[in-house]
Amino acid sequence: MNKNKLIEAIAEKTGSSKAQATRTVTALTETITKVLQKGDSLSLPGFGTFEVRERGERTGRNPKTGEQLKIAASKVPAFKPGASSRQQ
Repeated sequence: MNKNKLIEAIAEKTGSSKAQATRTVTALTETITKVLQKGDSLSLPGFGTFEVRERGERTGRNPKTGEQLKIAASKVPAFKPGASSRQQ
């Protein structure tokens, strides 16, 4: 499912217009992004948790030359499904 299909599904499920559903989806994604940028997590019981995880420094390989290189440590967004969403 892509963003447009999600918007259509939300509009149909809630009986709202596609414009209102678009604003809702946009507000949700912007809010999740801002929370993660601050380094916080967002938990939606029954659905899951959005969080920031630390990824340690590691060794990689340049696919063209085969040369080894160091990949710096970073923080990456992650999603952990809630218990009830995993059982389906």
